[in-house]
Formats: sequence, structure tokens, C-alpha cells
Amino acid sequence: MKIQVEDINLTPSLNVVPDFNRKASLMKTDKVYEVQITNIVALTEHEKLFRLQFIHEDEAKVFHFLPGQFVMLEVPGFGEIPISLSASTAFVGQIELCIRKAGKVTGVLHNAKIGSMVGIRGPFGTHFPMEKMTGKDVLLIAGGLGIVPLRGPILWINEHRSQYGKIYILYGVKTPSQILFDYQFKEWEKIYDCEIDIISEEKSPGWSGKTGMITDLLKDKEMDVRNTYAVVCGPPVMFKYVCADLSEKGIPMDRMFVDLERRMHCGMGKCCRCMVGSTFTCVDGPVMDYWTVMNLKEAI
Repeated sequence: MKIQVEDINLTPSLNVVPDFNRKASLMKTDKVYEVQITNIVALTEHEKLFRLQFIHEDEAKVFHFLPGQFVMLEVPGFGEIPISLSASTAFVGQIELCIRKAGKVTGVLHNAKIGSMVGIRGPFGTHFPMEKMTGKDVLLIAGGLGIVPLRGPILWINEHRSQYGKIYILYGVKTPSQILFDYQFKEWEKIYDCEIDIISEEKSPGWSGKTGMITDLLKDKEMDVRNTYAVVCGPPVMFKYVCADLSEKGIPMDRMFVDLERRMHCGMGKCCRCMVGSTFTCVDGPVMDYWTVMNLKEAI
């Protein structure tokens, strides 16, 4: 008797957009999309921005994501890693990923050339509730590499500008050499009714900007707290201080959203490495409101 082997890449059920926020769906799909590196931009000594193009047109039409979600990026023979999507949702057939050289897989990627083939799974995780913020002012705060997932909401707002009120972008780095996407700041400044403030903890030769902690940018920032949502991305230790200052200003915790990427490994809630209590960061997060995070022991 001949056994028919099912080709998961041709299964009709996989040619629809799955709900990656449901654990049941996550357990049923493990599809890998083939993508090709079409552009590489060196942002700093340690970070590069990769543009990836889908090889198959039907897969490009199926793949959709929202600001704050991530993908599992696979380098055949070396492994896979979770990477935040740092791109516009308006582009079909391509995505952008900002990758810091920090290990074996990322080291291989940093040596990759245009034309190299890799694989992605996803998108996974929760997203920033951009619809809920409609008609409100939005305060976007990034620390260090936190500007990478924050780039998604910034591009979303720029493409749906009439749906939001005032926009504030606060960006803090340790040294000026670590600033990412500085070539886009002028473009972001052109966003109607948008204020951008950048601060560095250390002052370097040639740096004429502000010096101090990112919380210093909040001290004199005037905003209508009754009409403002806050999005905070960066190292978890930053959340305590930034969100505490936001609370003092009067922004409730359920209107603050953070990106909590905690030891994520598989992206599907299978390996349990990202668990905080009974919560899977990769499935129930990475985007969570701060009230939820405060009630998760050892989340930050």
C-alpha cells in the first residue's frame, strides 16, 4: 500500500492568513517562507538593516503583519533567531529586519551578501494596538535597540497620519555612535505635528545634542495625558523608570504598551524558555500593556 505524503507547502489551509495570536494555530503551523536578501545597510558598527524579498508570489500575498510583531529568521545550517519586524506594513512582498551582531547566527548574517537565501516563519506575537490609539496623541519612547520595533508604529502613523493627534518621539542611546536610523529623522520630522527629541548618556566629539538619561526628556515634556497613549521599547530595566515617570504625569498603565522580548527562542510557545509564570512572552507578548507586565513576577 502506497502512503501518500502530504506536502505542507501545498496544503490549501496554509495558503490563508493564520491567526498567530492563538496558541492552537501556532501548534499547527511551522511553515517556512523562502526570502532573498536584496539590500543591506550598515547602520552602525554592530547593526545592519536587511531588506528581504519573498521568492514566491503566492507566499508574499499571504504574509501580513502588524507593528510590534516578529519573525523567526532561519539561516540554514546555523539555526534561527527571533527578530522584530522593523518595516512598513504597506509593502507587499518584502520586509526589513535590523540585526545586531551578537552571536553565531547573527554573525553569519552580517557576513551575508546581497542575493543570499534565508527562511522566515511567522509573523508571531501580539502587536501595538494602533486602532485603539485612533484619535489620540501618541508618545513613542525608545532606548537603544528599542528603536527597531518602534520603527513599525512610526511608519504606520506616517501612513495613517490623519487618524492620530500629536506625535512625540523620544530616543535615548548610550553614545551617539549607537544612534540608528538617523538618516530617517528628517523624514520623521516632516510628519505633521510631530516632535522628535534625541539624547545620549555620554557626550562624544562632534555631538551637539542633549546629554543625559531618557527620563530627562520626559521632565519638561508637556502633553495632554488624558488623551495620550505611550509606547515604550528598550531594555526592561528602562521600563521601571520611564513608566514610573509616565504614571506620575497621569498616564494610566493600561494606556502604556511595552515590548517585552524575554529570552524568546522558538516563537511558538513550545520550548518554554520565555515563560514568565504561566505566560509565554512569544505568544502572549511581546507587546503588553504595562499593567499586565507589573502583575507578572520577574517580567522586568
